[in-house]
Amino acid sequence: MNNFKNSKMNVDALFLGPKSENAVFFKEMMEYAVSEHMHWRSGYHPEDPDLISTVDRYAPEYRDTLYRTEGILNQLSSKLKTTSVPWFSPRYMGHMNADTFMISNLAYVMAMMYNPNNCAQESSPTTTVLEIEAGLDLCGMFGYDVQNSWGHITSGGTVANYEGLWVARNLKTLPLAMAKHPQAQALLSDKSDHALLNMSTVSILDLIDVLKKQGLFEAVREMTCRGEGIEQGKLGKLLVPQSKHYSWLKAMDILGLGQQNIVQLPVDENYRTDVNQMRQIIFSLIEQGEPILAVVAVVGTTETGAIDNVAEVIKLRSECETRFGVSFYVHIDAAYAGYACAMFRDENNQFIDYEALIQRYHNEGVFPPDVVWPKPDVYESFKALNQADSITVDPHKVGFIPYAAGAICMKDKRIVDLISYHAAYVFEEVQEKSRKSDKQQNVLLGSSIMEGSKAGATAAAVWAAHRLVPLNLWGYGKVIAAGVTTANWLIEKINLSQPFVIDNREFEIMAMPSPDFHMVNFMFKESSNTCLVKQNQLNKRIYELCSYAAGRTYANDFLTSSTSLSYEEYGDNPKNLCCDAGFSESEWDKVRSIYVLRAAIMTHCLRDKQHFDSYWEELTNIFEDKLQQLIDEENKHSQPNQKVSI
Repeated sequence: MNNFKNSKMNVDALFLGPKSENAVFFKEMMEYAVSEHMHWRSGYHPEDPDLISTVDRYAPEYRDTLYRTEGILNQLSSKLKTTSVPWFSPRYMGHMNADTFMISNLAYVMAMMYNPNNCAQESSPTTTVLEIEAGLDLCGMFGYDVQNSWGHITSGGTVANYEGLWVARNLKTLPLAMAKHPQAQALLSDKSDHALLNMSTVSILDLIDVLKKQGLFEAVREMTCRGEGIEQGKLGKLLVPQSKHYSWLKAMDILGLGQQNIVQLPVDENYRTDVNQMRQIIFSLIEQGEPILAVVAVVGTTETGAIDNVAEVIKLRSECETRFGVSFYVHIDAAYAGYACAMFRDENNQFIDYEALIQRYHNEGVFPPDVVWPKPDVYESFKALNQADSITVDPHKVGFIPYAAGAICMKDKRIVDLISYHAAYVFEEVQEKSRKSDKQQNVLLGSSIMEGSKAGATAAAVWAAHRLVPLNLWGYGKVIAAGVTTANWLIEKINLSQPFVIDNREFEIMAMPSPDFHMVNFMFKESSNTCLVKQNQLNKRIYELCSYAAGRTYANDFLTSSTSLSYEEYGDNPKNLCCDAGFSESEWDKVRSIYVLRAAIMTHCLRDKQHFDSYWEELTNIFEDKLQQLIDEENKHSQPNQKVSI
């Protein structure tokens, strides 16, 4: 893991730039990547003759094919330039997208031309090793022991979440399988269903070691759910926050566990999982004799950026083990905010004490003096990540890697044996191979993961980024801090903004205060309006004018995204936002949903206060124009049809 202190790293030099400011360097490196590949081809067995002669290349059909290739690429370029979303611009503030690192784009292209398939090492001798190294980089960032943990690249957070639940399911059924095996059952001290279904992760993994020593593991593994299936509801409940990503519903469907076995955990006024209610729900399930398959905590929800109190989840599991002899798997869905863990680590990958961290942030210019981040409980959540059993993280979000690049990290690599489709000893060779790469072996990565064929170029992109931008305070910390700083300044500007007066109508703009990360939810409100339905209609129309829905993405002067904070997901917590905006409680009770504009502030371009102030001035002009456009539309639609005399 690359953890050096790179105080001279310039954040602007990492990106192509909103105006392609680094175009010369990027083109030089892109040409280098292509040229190197062409040299590689031409140098392969130079004694072989050229297949295509000069005469062939000037034949009419040959030239026509090249001309048509050029024409199709011209068409594609035209489509991309006119309709693609300009993630690179600070004018885009919506989904969890931003500009991507030049090195990742270049590494992706460089590796892509070799077309490695990371399913098996014989088709990806280089990039399979890079994927394993990149996975261990992430394990180290989360505080896992890299000698004993495991991580790899997925196509996204959804597949990573599937894998987390996959291993939790297979883990839960191993003790049950042992109880059915004539020889293995003797290794169990308590064969009751209650005891078998409530063992801790570590206890089950220790049993794997014993089974291997006695040569029973693979026979027992075939008696788990992977071989014999599982009785509906046998493994108990999956506990997820109401703010969950929809991938958890899909996962329960795909893995045959049943969506009816999901228990949704209410959220609190900060849109995090309500710790007290979670505690009551877990204790109630235990009293009912209902096993708990897994508990999921979210580090960066997609709607509000909320960071669940991971430390309390871990503490609660320990309490359940001590008081009731009941344990459960803990998975962290940190797809959005997982890379922010780098902001807490020093040059030696040590987690920095809170007070020292805040001091370093300000003394070393990571944050300006007026920005204090994170909140103490958010800090404790990141610190506790190393005690979770598995973690989802998306390099293609706050890792600034091109799509598609998700990842999953598992605290104990022994767990992979429960899902792998090769001999149990092979996995150890995979990790040892990444540390001692003297001899190439045929590592079947596809046999240990959910996906099959997968682009080695993605692994190269993640690996290269980690080598250039360390997963610590001085690397990713500086890049991510730029977005957090901008988010804090934006909220302050919004909440201090004077109302917009358009055609004698007054509109306020307000933001939800103090987010856990850099997701900013904001909305417009006509001062005289007391109807929540009209409020939602207003903001939905503004979203339509500031998004792909307008039909003019690239040409639009500001782009954002949106979401609805509803009772179904957040209970009555959004009522506070409604009341702060001047709506009555009865309005909330009637509608039970409030529509907001949503912006993940990931841009690195506005960390200079002077630049940000200029940006805000331009942004207020844009908002005024959008409101004027909206009012003009209303006036046009409200006018009665007039007959035209000829």
